Amino acid sequence: MSSIQQFDTTMRLLQKVLDLRSKNQEVIGSNIANAETPGYAARSLHFEEQLRSAMTDSGLRPVATQPQHIPLAPTDFEQVNGTLAVAKDPVGFGDRNTVKVDQEMIKLSENEILYETAITMLNQKLSTLKYVINGGA
Repeated sequence: MSSIQQFDTTMRLLQKVLDLRSKNQEVIGSNIANAETPGYAARSLHFEEQLRSAMTDSGLRPVATQPQHIPLAPTDFEQVNGTLAVAKDPVGFGDRNTVKVDQEMIKLSENEILYETAITMLNQKLSTLKYVINGGA
């Protein structure tokens, strides 16, 4: 893989990470907003393992030999959309709301830090590109 292809792949990966982190922020925000809503089931977006799996080149990925085949797993990181999990109320009494605000705030902070990290990395890539375009000046 040439260095320009690797550069482009990294940029596309960072863009995908930002998209997924933004989507995760919406899910967490929705949970916090509905913390007092009776019967609301907390949701969580899981994509890290899918992304990691799609990025590794193990050579053992399932292959669709016919167009009608259902894909078993993302084969490219651009196909990763994450899965939305719903937390069911295990107790079954009370207001049946499964949002734990303290846990959601921790998830929110973690997601924000990881989002900012991806932005910093993307900015560094863009700065490198600008440097190269300007002839190293």
